[in-house]
Amino acid sequence: MSASISTIGAFRHGGRLREAMAAFPDAPRPWLDLSTGINPEPWSGQRAPADALRRLPDPRELAELETIAARAFGVADPGRVVATSGAEAALRLLPGLIGGGEVALLAPIYGGHAESWAASSPSLVTSLEDPRAVAADVLVLVNPNNPDGRRIDRDTLAALAAERSDAGRWTVVDESFGEVAPELSVAELEIDRLVILRSFGKFYGLPGARLGFLIGNKIFAREFRALVGDWPIGADALALGIEAYADAAWRGRTRAWLATQAGAVDTVLAKAGLKPLGGCDLFRWVETPDAHGLFTRLCARGILTRPFADRPDRLRLGLPSRNDFNRFERDIHAVTS
Repeated sequence: MSASISTIGAFRHGGRLREAMAAFPDAPRPWLDLSTGINPEPWSGQRAPADALRRLPDPRELAELETIAARAFGVADPGRVVATSGAEAALRLLPGLIGGGEVALLAPIYGGHAESWAASSPSLVTSLEDPRAVAADVLVLVNPNNPDGRRIDRDTLAALAAERSDAGRWTVVDESFGEVAPELSVAELEIDRLVILRSFGKFYGLPGARLGFLIGNKIFAREFRALVGDWPIGADALALGIEAYADAAWRGRTRAWLATQAGAVDTVLAKAGLKPLGGCDLFRWVETPDAHGLFTRLCARGILTRPFADRPDRLRLGLPSRNDFNRFERDIHAVTS
């Protein structure tokens, strides 16, 4: 059982579908990938036209995208918003820009942050009141959190970031799942040492576009823009982002549907004897005594979820689409009955 999970690499992060298929060659096809927190019903706009792929991206299109995205994030000054090839790319560059010192990560946390700051030997803290979090030169957190969905209210976070900035300390807030909890966002606040990360792929369901954003004060944003260069993203990311972030009506409908679907998933899990402990409207966080065994049984039925090496009693599941919901319900019942 453990060998199968290790072979897939599922402990590191979700999305290892080809490895799962190789480890479970007799599983039904097509697989249902619930290992990531990605909208299963993506925005359906147009990709870049052929001529856009035959030239370098136009700086004016990049500026247009950043302006439209800034409006969607509630940021008044688009000069504070910098497009990059995914939030992952941005977070990997932050240690080089911010510098070292004492670093604290609010755990549990997305593994990419731990890897990014590994050279600083970061402290893992579980509370913002922990003295190590208070004193750290850099505090990194995700809101709403991945993997457990922990939420920090906006006013608390805004006051914390302002206080830390006044003391010369940085606060990095990863809002990759922020579209489903806009009331938590601090993106509109221009605080000198506050940095916010946003993801396009999760809420819009198009992670392969590789689009994300860094939001900071204007000087820091300018430094980051110089670091990523004149062409930080490709033509498809430009075309998709410009149209999608302008589509406020789709955004509103999608938030409502995701909330309804998350509730329906919780109902299925509870009926199967699994305890939903939280999450956000893009994934659910479940307690079960043998999460690794459940992961393996689901893989055998062609459903990929997300286990955790340090929490053998926890499993994270993304949401199925409308078309896949009946299969999800049937197979969850089959592996828990």
